Amino acid sequence: MTPSDQARLLLRKAAQDLAVLDKLIDDTAIDDETLGFHAQQAAEKAIKALLALAGCDYPRSHNIGLLLDLLNSKRIALPGNYDGLVALTPFGTVFRYDDLAFEDVPDRHSWPPLLHRLLAEVQGLIDASGNAGPEISL
Repeated sequence: MTPSDQARLLLRKAAQDLAVLDKLIDDTAIDDETLGFHAQQAAEKAIKALLALAGCDYPRSHNIGLLLDLLNSKRIALPGNYDGLVALTPFGTVFRYDDLAFEDVPDRHSWPPLLHRLLAEVQGLIDASGNAGPEISL
């Protein structure tokens, strides 16, 4: 699989997680931990798509901060500020097996706009690479 093919695959998988988040964001029967998991997964896969596009190996890690640091170390720049994504890391790890503390209730409605922007920017970078395949439906 070429780097651009891997990037498109990862971005498509990120879009699938974002679609779940979009569909269920207003459903009060769905807990923040479950929605946060899909938000974290969308962010993780989008960042890994950029790393794959650049031909970089990436760790099997759910740590968004680590992945953003790896982007920076490889001099791969995201057009926007995505430091807020780091707060999603526990949803891919800790909160899969533990409860979210009451005082840590996140603003789940802040996740979709940030993730839509991230996925759109990653799509743009894939397209600009000259190896663009079909556009991912965001």
